[in-house]
Amino acid sequence: MEAAWSGVLVGAATVLLGFLALVLLWGSRAAGPTTDAAAARAETAKAVAPKKGVTHHKAAPRAPLAAHHEHHPLCINTLKGHGDAVRGLAFTSDGRGLATACADGCVRVFKLEDLYAKSFKFLRINLPPGEIPVGVAFGEGASELVVGAQSSSGATLSLYGQGSGTAAAQAREQGKLPPPEVKWAKSRVHADKGILTLHGAAATAGSGDGTAVVASCSEGTDIALFHVADGRAVGRVDTSQLQNHMASLSPDGRFLAAAAFTADVKVWELVLTKDGAVRDVAKVMQLKGHKGAVYWLSFTDDSKRIVTSSKDGTIKVWNIDVRYQLDEDPRCLATFPCGLPAVGKAPPHYDRIAVAPGGALLAAAAGHTLHWLDLRTGAVLERAEHAHEGEISCLAWAPQPRGALILATGSTDKKVKLWKAPPVDGESK
Repeated sequence: MEAAWSGVLVGAATVLLGFLALVLLWGSRAAGPTTDAAAARAETAKAVAPKKGVTHHKAAPRAPLAAHHEHHPLCINTLKGHGDAVRGLAFTSDGRGLATACADGCVRVFKLEDLYAKSFKFLRINLPPGEIPVGVAFGEGASELVVGAQSSSGATLSLYGQGSGTAAAQAREQGKLPPPEVKWAKSRVHADKGILTLHGAAATAGSGDGTAVVASCSEGTDIALFHVADGRAVGRVDTSQLQNHMASLSPDGRFLAAAAFTADVKVWELVLTKDGAVRDVAKVMQLKGHKGAVYWLSFTDDSKRIVTSSKDGTIKVWNIDVRYQLDEDPRCLATFPCGLPAVGKAPPHYDRIAVAPGGALLAAAAGHTLHWLDLRTGAVLERAEHAHEGEISCLAWAPQPRGALILATGSTDKKVKLWKAPPVDGESK
């Protein structure tokens, strides 16, 4: 199948643009890892395995999977081919490409032209031996992909882009496709700490010109920000909250928010110059109200609200569209209980959440369970109690609806699944 795929790519090399250009430039030369490289990755995976309690925040124990493998009506497809746990996901801006970071040492970029296809074409980027990808984020276009990885020497960030130079020109002259090219790379991004999450956004607020920025959240207390185009450091903040859980940029690139070991969520602003460059990263807000550690957060697509999930068993919706320059505090608009059943004394909680485009729907995961909630009422609209055979490690909504809102979930079961959203308030499926 790989030979057929490569042939299709070569034949279409002169007419495909955007995301497909990325596929053309990278897909044909992606070869599987050698035995030595695979062995090195296996050893590295053992050495850099996430610390217990850092990347997976388990809720109360749930019943075993048993024979619960029936097809869920909202699941529209499964992306196969991963050799190990899937640790990160990122859609292209048009929702027609999906990058995955896998513990088998490879990053894959799937072409999602037909969501109901029996199989999907994808390019594969093999990381250097010893590096395990843990996160991915697209830059200003589908041909720029930032990969966060972990090795025995620490965390690395690399930008992969289309090939250039003499070698690439010679490859094209010979009718071959040039290999992917590392445009820049950063080593020991967080000293000896690993990367928990990687998130990118285009700075469009205020004087922002759309320059892409990426935020790398460490398992310590620091968060590092970089320009995607050239790898220049934008800033670095310290949450001072014992241990980070994750961090996210707002869709307009204006705010950075972090969920950490304590109950408060800190929010920083990326202050821009008149020409759109990031001048400073300043703390501007703090979300106070939870009674336990905040495990995950998600911005709405208008960058005006943040949704948080906490160890205290609640979900809170916050309005951050306030005049913080005049000391106006962000407001908690709603508090909802977690929709999971209680087991034992500890309240159940969601490990991962993601707000859908439009801001009315929330995807929430805990273990292998996936829920869809109405953000206006807190009601659970739909449940997939056994969405995956392993723990759900990442989830992301496609930025652009494709007839329906599309959610992607990645898991330790080596699979990525695509889901359509349930209707809200009588909307048709």
